[in-house]
Amino acid sequence: MHRDRPVTRLPIGTGLGKLPGLRSCLMLMLGASILSANALATSATKADAAGKTATAQAKDTAPGDFVGADVCATCHKEVAEDFANNPHSKTTKMHGRNGVSCEDCHGAGQAHVESGDKAKIFNPANGTTKEVDAKCLECHLAKHRSLDDSAHAEGNVSCIGCHDIHHSKVESLLKAPQPTLCYQCHTEIKPQFSMPFHHKVNEGLVQCSDCHDPHGAYKKKGLKPAIEQDAFCVKCHTEMAGPFVYEHAVVKTEGCTACHFPHGGPNPHLLNRANVDAICLQCHSPSPNFTTFTPAGPYHNQAAQSQSCLTCHASIHGSNVSRVFFKQGD
Repeated sequence: MHRDRPVTRLPIGTGLGKLPGLRSCLMLMLGASILSANALATSATKADAAGKTATAQAKDTAPGDFVGADVCATCHKEVAEDFANNPHSKTTKMHGRNGVSCEDCHGAGQAHVESGDKAKIFNPANGTTKEVDAKCLECHLAKHRSLDDSAHAEGNVSCIGCHDIHHSKVESLLKAPQPTLCYQCHTEIKPQFSMPFHHKVNEGLVQCSDCHDPHGAYKKKGLKPAIEQDAFCVKCHTEMAGPFVYEHAVVKTEGCTACHFPHGGPNPHLLNRANVDAICLQCHSPSPNFTTFTPAGPYHNQAAQSQSCLTCHASIHGSNVSRVFFKQGD
């Protein structure tokens, strides 16, 4: 039996035309599907642009225009000597080819060799951000399809802004290890990791790229994509992951940063207020601007018995036994 509310039965033969509410809902769903398809098509077009450009350039280059890496090495000996240790020289050897050579990145070298003109060869150091990124995406497109939408691209930072293709001794050919490389631009973040309480980035236990995707993500801050807002936080803080029978809504709607500093701060547990109650009362206050219920009753005189909300509401991230997050057994 349905005890919560009466069951409404539709008359037999009722059609969609007689149900304007249902018809409107279906039309709305259809419109949303069309918009989603257009968005996906736009993203795919932007991501494939570099590949199509590279294909067109390859068609304009005759096989005889390539001179081979040995010829390049006669002048660029300092680069060629160590290139065997470069990941680029090893990748395609696994597939029976000769590996990536100089001209895969710099273009055919015949005209440059014959004339000695630097303008006859592509030098990423002199190229625009779009030119450099397009060249790199000829191979790395599958992994970095969102690069054009990244904050680095919007800031006119190209691939070689962070990567040193020839001389790097660091993983992923970075110019410097994390976080030293990131601090060169993100100077406002560096002091936060020197606060009394901070994520162990300077100590090497956590890297910037554990939380941020420098090649593009769904948020401007480059946070890694996640179905839930802060899913990357609970990769480490597994005890907060849930799922819980009774969830604290703010965790889902606003995320961890509603209560915690993400990098570092002056308070234990990276809390963004020194007093726990001050955090709770940002939502649980008598102000008419908030819809969250206000604590009431004799047990909420915080000047007397209840000095901290967590004295009773200990399972504040979520609970399987109490809808008001009392600790287990209360």
